[in-house]
Amino acid sequence: MPPTPDVLPAPPLPVLPVLPVLPTGHDFAAYARKHWSGLVVTARLLTDDPGAAEELARRTLVRMCARWRRVPRNDVDFHVRRCLVRNHLRRRLRGRWAARRRAVVVLRVWEGLADAEIAQLLGCSVGAVRAHARHGLKEAGADPGQLREVFTRAARDTVPSEVPLADLQAGGRIRRRRRLAVASAACAALLIPVALFAGDRLGGGGAQDGTSGARPGDGGRQATSPIRVVSPGERVTAGTGVRMWLTAADGHWSVPVRSGPFPGDDSVRPLDEPGVSLRVDSVNGGFFMSGLFHGLSGDPGRVEVRTGDGGRTPAKVLVLAGSPGWGIWYASTPLPRKTVQALLSERGDDRIVTVYDASGRVAARLDRSWGQI
Repeated sequence: MPPTPDVLPAPPLPVLPVLPVLPTGHDFAAYARKHWSGLVVTARLLTDDPGAAEELARRTLVRMCARWRRVPRNDVDFHVRRCLVRNHLRRRLRGRWAARRRAVVVLRVWEGLADAEIAQLLGCSVGAVRAHARHGLKEAGADPGQLREVFTRAARDTVPSEVPLADLQAGGRIRRRRRLAVASAACAALLIPVALFAGDRLGGGGAQDGTSGARPGDGGRQATSPIRVVSPGERVTAGTGVRMWLTAADGHWSVPVRSGPFPGDDSVRPLDEPGVSLRVDSVNGGFFMSGLFHGLSGDPGRVEVRTGDGGRTPAKVLVLAGSPGWGIWYASTPLPRKTVQALLSERGDDRIVTVYDASGRVAARLDRSWGQI
């Protein structure tokens, strides 16, 4: 009798993946309800004004609601806290440095943040944070333990109202629609010249001598954007022996020899205030000019540098993703020593470096008195 063939077992049923359930922190309404009281207390310590605390917290959450979909879900608290602090500093045009010192002290003593975290929030260096903390504690006339007791009493006396959720969401929708309208208008403004150019090409237009619209000597190549988006820590070779990179807190340079007069340390300048710096480095072939721009509402439209012969040349720009409003500019071609000396020694009101925003308006300028700023 022939052997009975073995019966193969049935294959196991496939196990369907279990989709993760989004935590309640991913929902803006849940986040606002949970953190409203804490934001009001922190705003109270920042402003030292009970009446202004809730308004500051409200403006912060309205801004966050408008861009909630783009906030990294694993770092929501950082972005909300940064928005809170920068909203406060933006309103304190007078006494701005005192406000920054108080913000550092509050973040250190009350929030318990490390200096590196505070530096990322404020957009400055760790050294600047420590300097602000030192001056802030000196002005307060108390050590961290005593200040913690003062902050605790102020927090205990702060009684936040119920979270105005409907008002926050309505304000967020309005800001989101405004941003979309501005973006649409900007896209339309960019597309109109393209459409006109395409219509001219399709219609057989061009120069009357029969040549194309390309400029002589450009080989028909299209101009590339001078703005380059880099990741934190990404090294960029900007010239012979010159490398640059950006971190979340500052710009960094690696050059063979540093030479020439220099302005004050950029690390003590708030990156959310409009400004631009200049540094001159000695390289093979002349002097390499670069600097840090900051305080823009987004990426710059262009950066121009004087060449010393009465002309201007567009600079190249390095920025981080997300349009933080600051970054590094640099002139890709070194200038001769005589040209740089003449440029810095001339008198007049001409600007060495000019930063334009996306609409073409001047956002920041640096004149020849940069060494005395």
